[in-house]
Amino acid sequence: MSFRLPLPYICMNIARIAYFRLTIIQKCMDWTLPTFDWNQARAFLATAETGSFSAAARTLGMTQPTLGRQVAALEEALNIVLFERIGRKLELTPAGRDLLDHMRTMGDAAHQIALTASGRATTVAGDVCISVTDVFAHYVMPAIVEDLRKVAPQIRIRIRASNDLSDLQRREADIAVRHVAPTQPELISRKVRESQGRLFASKSYLSRKGPITSPDDLRHTDFVGIGSEDELIDHMTKWGFPVTTDNLRVLTDSGLGGWEMARIGLGITPMMDDLGALFPEMEVVLPDWPPVPVPYYLTTHRELHSSKRIRLVYDRLAELLSKRELPMRVM
Repeated sequence: MSFRLPLPYICMNIARIAYFRLTIIQKCMDWTLPTFDWNQARAFLATAETGSFSAAARTLGMTQPTLGRQVAALEEALNIVLFERIGRKLELTPAGRDLLDHMRTMGDAAHQIALTASGRATTVAGDVCISVTDVFAHYVMPAIVEDLRKVAPQIRIRIRASNDLSDLQRREADIAVRHVAPTQPELISRKVRESQGRLFASKSYLSRKGPITSPDDLRHTDFVGIGSEDELIDHMTKWGFPVTTDNLRVLTDSGLGGWEMARIGLGITPMMDDLGALFPEMEVVLPDWPPVPVPYYLTTHRELHSSKRIRLVYDRLAELLSKRELPMRVM
């Protein structure tokens, strides 16, 4: 014969268990510990990671005095000193170093909360930030933004022009157009096109240097280097070109600036052929040499992909970038 407890008895015991667990939690958590504002913690974290109040203020989009007051308020709330000046440098104190990992954990949690909330947004109106290279921002994005304004006028588009990879997990951008596939499992990506890279130089430069008919002729040419010197030389070597530090007569972090310098005859530089072909004053160097593939990946955070607003922009970007020709404008 089976034995069953009366329902009122079961409900009463469930309530007692719940009360007991809540009591344990309350006793384990000390609610009298010092409290502080998350904005203060964010100011501390940005200062620790950038190394100065001015850089941290720029990162957070606030004035330096405001940021300094937030850090001071955090020090007062915790009753410790977090930074000290050594010459012109701002260094973490031992107490500051002890707190840094905990603050980073808080920062990651806060970013995850923001990502989850943004990903659940059902309204279309709002901001969408797209990260692209400066060359892409200058020549391609104007036509794309014009299209997006017609398709979704209630969305405000923000363009982050940077040749560094934006940290999508920390919301530096909502969507990124990259030439490398992401490796983080939190990011999702779609390959939307594949271009080709070649070496370009102005006709005026080539007329001064004479014909370049083989890779060996590049030993005595000038290059306009874009990005890291070591990475550029490594890419050139893998491409089969004997380019060394001596060839790099100009170096710049700006792809747009480097391209403009090559246009006025300062040297040879790599560029996507679909862009280089739009400039009649530029010629492909060694046109019979195999080009390098330049893939385009459209990347966003997995949490954001469910946002109606970001998904709309993401899908429209994918459609435009998948077309046979990029919507480029050359003034």
